[in-house]
Amino acid sequence: MSDDEEIQYAKKQKTIRYGSLEDAERARLESQAEDSNDSEAQPTSVAQVPESNEYMELEDAMSRDKQALLEEFERRRKARSINVSTDDAEVKRNLRQLGEPICLFGEGPADRRSRLRDILSRIGEDAVIRREAEEERKLFEKDQETTWYHEGPESLRIARLWVAEYSLPRAKARLEEARRMIDIPAATKTAKTQELQKNCKLCQFIQVKLAIPGLFLTVSLAQILNSWLLLHVWSVPNCELKQTLKGHTCNVGAIIFHPYATINQEENICNMASCAADGSVKLWDFKSEEPIADIEGHMPHRVSRLGFHPSGRFLGTCCFDNSWRLWDLQQCTEVLHQEGHVKPVYCISFQIDGSVCATGGLDSFGRVWDLRTGRCIMFMEGHLKAILGIDFSPNGYHIATASEDNSCKIWDLRKRSILYTIPAHTNLISDVKFQKEAGNYLVTASYDNTVKLWTNRTWQPLKTLSGHDGKIMSVDISPDNQYIATSSYDRTFKFWAPEQL
Repeated sequence: MSDDEEIQYAKKQKTIRYGSLEDAERARLESQAEDSNDSEAQPTSVAQVPESNEYMELEDAMSRDKQALLEEFERRRKARSINVSTDDAEVKRNLRQLGEPICLFGEGPADRRSRLRDILSRIGEDAVIRREAEEERKLFEKDQETTWYHEGPESLRIARLWVAEYSLPRAKARLEEARRMIDIPAATKTAKTQELQKNCKLCQFIQVKLAIPGLFLTVSLAQILNSWLLLHVWSVPNCELKQTLKGHTCNVGAIIFHPYATINQEENICNMASCAADGSVKLWDFKSEEPIADIEGHMPHRVSRLGFHPSGRFLGTCCFDNSWRLWDLQQCTEVLHQEGHVKPVYCISFQIDGSVCATGGLDSFGRVWDLRTGRCIMFMEGHLKAILGIDFSPNGYHIATASEDNSCKIWDLRKRSILYTIPAHTNLISDVKFQKEAGNYLVTASYDNTVKLWTNRTWQPLKTLSGHDGKIMSVDISPDNQYIATSSYDRTFKFWAPEQL
């Protein structure tokens, strides 16, 4: 074998021996070096092959690729050790906190968990620790903002102790009566219910049209009606004007009677309370045309509705500053300024025991408050629009709410949940009232110019009272359950009574 053939054979062996790309390149460079040496040995070579730096560049590239590969292996190892929640909602929340899209097209929960784990492995464990610490700090700050307590005035402590002493015996008596009713045979209960439904076939008993300017906003059947500026006291059922009250300078929103007015209370003390759009609240007696006292503290916010505590000692006011107030008329001071609604509080009702009260707001939510502790014990969520009327049933645990969404909802305080929804009217419901004492039926007033009666068990319609030519603003039931009174934008108020009367 000649020298040239040996050189070519050696080159082939080197190429075969180096299996990788790096080895092949090395063999090629060695071959070029050997050819260069051969050319130097032979004087007949016409040119010398230049020396190349490609080998060093390839070594650097291979080194960088190897380092990146090791880093990727290390990152994946860390990713496998990162604990990610199996709750898909928690995974989405973590992605949102990291500024990443919570869902990609065609991505399922398992893929989303893998993506979160991959992102966490890329940002590093330190960033994860910082993120968790930041979340804990935000939660702590949120708790500090939403849950706080401060020492109340001595008048509040006195009022709460008095409410507890007043309400506990009444609650005990009510529960004993409820237990006694359980022992009554079902046939007797059915017969009473049928008799009630028969008596609920009502007709118009008396109609009075007043020749005074303005529209009537509310009526309380204890003999009173209010217009824009003047308050009028009427006798029942003859509708004789007994008293005209002057004192408000703007639209009157509501007027209510003391629970013991005309029963066992003197005429020269507080027997009525009224409120107006300028935030004024006034107390009245049955003797004078002027108010006997003014309750200040609401201005310039509107006061929409009022409510007397069953004892008559406390007065609740609903204010358009998103709060309601409790006033102690015996201590002559405000004992509670309660926030909680996010929009104006529009209506209020006290439970028959006097231990709790319910409020409804223009935020479409209702709340039940424990007057002895100040806590919100029930949150009523379900209406689509503002709550305009609210009333407690005499049984102490049913609550009716009238809403701008044309529906009336029944809530159960024992279960702290909704019991039934009555699609009552074709327009907003302005007011709702339970029958006094027994609560055997429910009355709703609406802007569709009608008043409707509903049973208290199945919540089925009993009767529709038609007769007003305008929106019905309010409705009330007499304490003896003999009359229903309604007031309307047609400048009239009407009394309704059973046909046999």
